[in-house]
Amino acid sequence: MPLYYTPKALLVDDEPRVTIILDGELSDAGFDVTATNSSVEAIELLQNKRFDVIITDLSMPEKSGLDVLKAARDSELNSEIGAIVITAHASIDSAVTAGQLGVAKYIEKPFKNDELVALAEQVSEYTRVARAQKDSPEEVQEEFRIVAQGIVFGSAPAAKRMNDLIRKVAPTDATALLTGPSGSGKEVAAQMVHALSKRAKKSFIAVNCAALAENLLESELFGHVKGAFTGATDLKRGRFELADGGTLFLDEIGETSPALQMKLLRVLEERKFSRVGAGEEITCDVRVITATNRDLQAEIRKGTFREDLFFRLNVFPIPIPSLAERKSDIPEFVNAFLLAHNRQPETINDEALNVLREYHWPGNIRELRNVIERAVILSSGEQITVEHLSVSASPSNSDDSSEISSGAGLADAEREMIIKTLRNSGNNKTTAAQKLGITRRKLYSRMKILGIDS
Repeated sequence: MPLYYTPKALLVDDEPRVTIILDGELSDAGFDVTATNSSVEAIELLQNKRFDVIITDLSMPEKSGLDVLKAARDSELNSEIGAIVITAHASIDSAVTAGQLGVAKYIEKPFKNDELVALAEQVSEYTRVARAQKDSPEEVQEEFRIVAQGIVFGSAPAAKRMNDLIRKVAPTDATALLTGPSGSGKEVAAQMVHALSKRAKKSFIAVNCAALAENLLESELFGHVKGAFTGATDLKRGRFELADGGTLFLDEIGETSPALQMKLLRVLEERKFSRVGAGEEITCDVRVITATNRDLQAEIRKGTFREDLFFRLNVFPIPIPSLAERKSDIPEFVNAFLLAHNRQPETINDEALNVLREYHWPGNIRELRNVIERAVILSSGEQITVEHLSVSASPSNSDDSSEISSGAGLADAEREMIIKTLRNSGNNKTTAAQKLGITRRKLYSRMKILGIDS
């Protein structure tokens, strides 16, 4: 989805403690959460607001979780929605009924919060794919046109170079590797490659390779058969199957293990794969686009990334510039984000816009989106001014603390940026995550991957 899109979750549980905890976890993961302890209220919400995922308890007073799911299925706004059912009283009958009502996942208490968040991310993406397939081509193209005007296409030289490369590679089936810092818009660029290709009317499916453990990622990509491992209660189609005829975007490809890299190489070379636990091979027609904020050649030298896979992925490299490299495009970004909130561009004054131009943007476009979203809320419908911004045009522009050593690899640059942001935030993870334009959960994940101690 576009960078300004926030997946919307409806959380339903009659225990306030559960909704409070899960609301925080899902919000940290980037969801716009509507939580309620009333199944009746949840049913009313489904008639008036569109959601990407429902997370509901099964046994509740008034109406059950199955009643909530039936209301979603019968709703004009949410008929394609997927759901996660949480229960301490799982049964065969309720599982079958839930499956008939479009449930994607069925999970028993107690469960790990991270596991639930990962499931919510998967289900919300499935919902968006289903809706995109239902939409008319004109509606899909209009969405991409807005994204293109507001985010990908700009007047800055670095943006023009990126735009030229996207237009050249899009009509082909070449594998493209998008490189650039976190938050710079790599997924949006991948969407534009897809939208301008002959596969535009087919699925665009994105997978964040850093969001799942290796065994879960393999199942997510290739699917699995019933009984392949503990918890594999049904056959599951993987992302390669779901993207057949379309485009599969593998974000943060540098986070994959050598074992999985070998399997990816085989799929790219032979266009065949096997589901986990199955022997038969499946042929797929998928265009693969990958992205990374790491220096993959440095990873090759360290032995953590396969050189043969790198050459297979790097057929057509596209550098995605940081926001600092395209500050002249900031007004276009701001306009796009304001329009996404049903606000007009003139609802931000010149002084506030100048502050945005002068800020150094360590979190790139994602950080700018978050700043505008917060400003829209604080301004309460009035014009956005400097007082509504969570950033300032400070000496940090030229201060050494905001500089990243020249010549550093992408991973080293990211590590240095996180460390300096943590230092400038007094080691407060929540504040640092806000400054970087990412969630606290994502910050902890990147710190672990990059070996940053608290």
